Amino acid sequence: MNGPARGDTTIRCRHLLPLHGPAIDGGWIRLRRGCIVAFGGGPPPTDSGVRTRIDAADAIVMPGLVNAHTHLEFSDVAAPLDAAGGLPAWIGRLVAVRRAGAAAAGPRVATAIRAGLAESAAAGVTAVGEIATVVPAAGYPPGGPRLRVFREALGLSPAAREAAARGALADVHRLAAHGVAAGLSPHAPYSVAAPLGRALIAAATRLRLPVAMHVAESLAEAELLAAGTGPFRRLLEELGAWDPSVPPDLLPAAEWISRLARASRGVVVHGTHLDRDPAALARLARHRDRLCVVVCPRTTRALSGVLPPVAVFRDAGLRVAIGTDSRASTPDLSVLAECRELVAAGLVSPAEALAMATVHGSWALGFDRRAGRLTPGRRADLVILRPQAPHPDPHAAVLDPATRVVATLRGGRLIAGALEGLG
Repeated sequence: MNGPARGDTTIRCRHLLPLHGPAIDGGWIRLRRGCIVAFGGGPPPTDSGVRTRIDAADAIVMPGLVNAHTHLEFSDVAAPLDAAGGLPAWIGRLVAVRRAGAAAAGPRVATAIRAGLAESAAAGVTAVGEIATVVPAAGYPPGGPRLRVFREALGLSPAAREAAARGALADVHRLAAHGVAAGLSPHAPYSVAAPLGRALIAAATRLRLPVAMHVAESLAEAELLAAGTGPFRRLLEELGAWDPSVPPDLLPAAEWISRLARASRGVVVHGTHLDRDPAALARLARHRDRLCVVVCPRTTRALSGVLPPVAVFRDAGLRVAIGTDSRASTPDLSVLAECRELVAAGLVSPAEALAMATVHGSWALGFDRRAGRLTPGRRADLVILRPQAPHPDPHAAVLDPATRVVATLRGGRLIAGALEGLG
């Protein structure tokens, strides 16, 4: 089943998790031409149009996972970079890695992206929110997870701002020309001067593109924005990005959140310390119809020593999605490992974690009408998992580290794993 099968395909399983309703024990799902036709419990209805029957009697079938925030260009990093010193020090090390490979940046990034997409598909991911500092000359490889590529831009000086805006918009048009879903990403409040952010958000609004921005991910960020001092100021000076004679116009988190809300859809990434910023949190809640938060638990724990304030976001009525950030800050690109981090800390239930990794993630990427839940008429983006042993809660079984991803399908097409031998 490398491509959509001729005739209908019916998959039977131990548990079916639609993610927008209760689990179905002894479930089945029917696919036709890459779309979901129907699903239910008990014996599937007899239909002479069914050409392929897959009896995955011990498996769990659920929507494909959505990695709502990652940086695929670092998928070739062998191990996470040292997190000592927190985010500013880590960024310094990341910049050093990037500069060390500058001579072969194009081929290296393209190879890393291919590896990251393959790893993601093998981990059950069918949609990825990619943050791209540069778009590969050959584009993105087809046949893997769906992509929303947020072209990132940063710049503090007038010259850097102008070059960043031009490059970002040129890449957005190039992505669209190749049929890749695009977005824009003013990097972060500490690296984007107000004029650049305004220009990017205005362009995104005009082009009806989603916008993503790293916000409130470090206490050092808050110090820079409030007083212009601290580790980020020193880092920016070392990188030659801060001119003390002409300080950049930086905006606080609350102001950026209001600006993100001007786009058709906005993604606040990390938000680690938004629970310390009532004004920013209030604006986020006010615009929850157009904004969501994407958290990356393992990265946040490594760089800040805490987990994201998920309960605060939930109490504010916000959608919360989940991402892996990158292999420069985590050992792999496993969305399920990120979910386990939150569940183990008692911040969410297994069912809530999986909703973050599917329903809310698809909304964050603007794929909510195509992915994230099992609904007749939608594309058959599925993951099939095999628990090691029966479990009373299938949501918890999905998150058991012993559970294996055995097949990942995008639009009914196998993009990782195998369907043979499932019965």
